[in-house]
Amino acid sequence: HLVSSDFRHHQDIIHLDIMDGHFVPNITFGPPVVASLRQCTDLPFDCHLMIEDPDQFIPAFVEAGADMISVHLEAAPHLNRSLNLIRTSGAKAGVVVNPATALDGLRYVAADVDFVLIMSVNPGYGGQTFIPSALRKLRELRSLLDELNPEAAIEIDGGIGPDNAREVVDAGAGILVSGSAIFGSPPYEKVIAKMKHG
Repeated sequence: HLVSSDFRHHQDIIHLDIMDGHFVPNITFGPPVVASLRQCTDLPFDCHLMIEDPDQFIPAFVEAGADMISVHLEAAPHLNRSLNLIRTSGAKAGVVVNPATALDGLRYVAADVDFVLIMSVNPGYGGQTFIPSALRKLRELRSLLDELNPEAAIEIDGGIGPDNAREVVDAGAGILVSGSAIFGSPPYEKVIAKMKHG
């Protein structure tokens, strides 16, 4: 679904939105499709689980080829357990925070994350407009992680494109997820290069 770019290493990542039609009002695909895609590329797979009860699917996504897995703060009642399951299954562990969710719930799991994904739109559909308050949340998150886990990366997803890429990086994001801005404006390589290099 999306391509993201880590500004520290300029490495492309394939961001895969996994939706179950319950946690978000849309359905995408599961581990079998991820496994099929894995045969097409060696790029890292970042599986964003927008699903209820993510723990029951984490091992299957790792087995299918996920390198990074993120679960929603709002969907994982035993978040520490979910993060440990991701890591022990062999992937990098992330937490996703929706636009209206406070960062308070991250404080006690910050040491257990490899990355935090800030949603800058309400999850479920592509092509939405960036929510400006995400910039404040990015700055607050960077401060929190600097205190508790400076090595953790910050990812942002939703309404990200060439027009606001530098702004979100300056606010603390290191991994940018972009879908419509890239795939809606070919040639893709030029859009990606503009986002990476300004």
